[in-house]
Amino acid sequence: MDQQRISTRRRHLMLGAAAAGATALTHPLSVLAQGAEEIIIGGSIPMTGVFAFAGVGINAGIQDYVKIVNDAGGIKGRKVRYVPEDTGYKVDVSVATFKKITSQNKVNVYYGDSTGFAKTINPELDRNGSILMAGASFASELNDPKKYPNQFLVGPDYTEMFSILLKHIAKEKPGAKVAFVYSDSEFGRDPIEKSEAEAKKLGLSVPVKIMTPAGSVDVSGEVIKLRRAAPDYTIFHGYILAPIPEFITQGKQQGMTSKWMGTFWTMDSSTVMKMGPDGDGFMGVMPFRYHYDTEKAPMLEKIRAMRPEYQSTAYIQGFLAAMLFLESAKRTLDAGKPLNGANIKAALNTLKDFDTGGLIGVPITITGNSIPVGRVYRADMKAQKMVAASDWIKL
Repeated sequence: MDQQRISTRRRHLMLGAAAAGATALTHPLSVLAQGAEEIIIGGSIPMTGVFAFAGVGINAGIQDYVKIVNDAGGIKGRKVRYVPEDTGYKVDVSVATFKKITSQNKVNVYYGDSTGFAKTINPELDRNGSILMAGASFASELNDPKKYPNQFLVGPDYTEMFSILLKHIAKEKPGAKVAFVYSDSEFGRDPIEKSEAEAKKLGLSVPVKIMTPAGSVDVSGEVIKLRRAAPDYTIFHGYILAPIPEFITQGKQQGMTSKWMGTFWTMDSSTVMKMGPDGDGFMGVMPFRYHYDTEKAPMLEKIRAMRPEYQSTAYIQGFLAAMLFLESAKRTLDAGKPLNGANIKAALNTLKDFDTGGLIGVPITITGNSIPVGRVYRADMKAQKMVAASDWIKL
């Protein structure tokens, strides 16, 4: 009986060893990876769906910066691994993706695809405590270190974007009349109330605010309202392209002399160029330099060497997000601290006069959850380029 028990036990041990060996064979990379303590960037990236135009650029930007870092030996001897998945720009898919990626990998930093996802996942980030997140959103609500301690924005929030435009307007034409045209969406309404107060502070007036459905096509009634208000400047927000060209074309046909402006998601070069001849002179706020900017920017030169063809502003945003993630991780390790959300965020907030290699034209300081810096660019349709219309404006 004892003999039988021993041989049964031996058989179980052998089967267990075989199973362990098989597991090691099926997961050799993950085992090696754990030994090497990689730095892992997770990503809910919209590679398909309505936001794919941005997601594809963001994904390439993160990939390229990770490659630059790994080619130079990683961060303090640690390799960086980027683990993205497509979300189709759907919040539920993005949440499921986050859970999947973070359960299979020891994720240090994470890139999210939307405001909806950033708000939905926030309690999980706070509970988990091990991850710092940034993403495609510039929502003003996220710019609150108390409410969102483990998140940050890769640029100014939407209210800060308006402030940059309003500062430029107040300098160019003191006392100007400024119209706000925005979509009936959380994105559209975000900066309106605070920006109206900011305009008044700067001695500007807001004679009219016009809200339209997000994908509106017929804006003839709204254009009449706008023309009656006779603004010197009109700021569009909460759209990518439509119905901005319709407003501009009809406004010009009706004799309006307003200068037309937009915020980040309208300002990609390829988006503005779709406005055609009527878009000449269209202005807007941009937190980063364009791919083709010729001012001194060694990091842009590196990007152009890797990708000579035009890269979108979303690409630059993804690239810069990876740079800030990894600089913060490096500073955390330099301080001898573990890589968790609070430590990486605290390291991010030590960035003072930090040089982004010229991606942003001035050194940046991040004290809270945003980078309150931007510049006004203007469309030159003849050159098919966005050209600088102001200096860099720091808030």
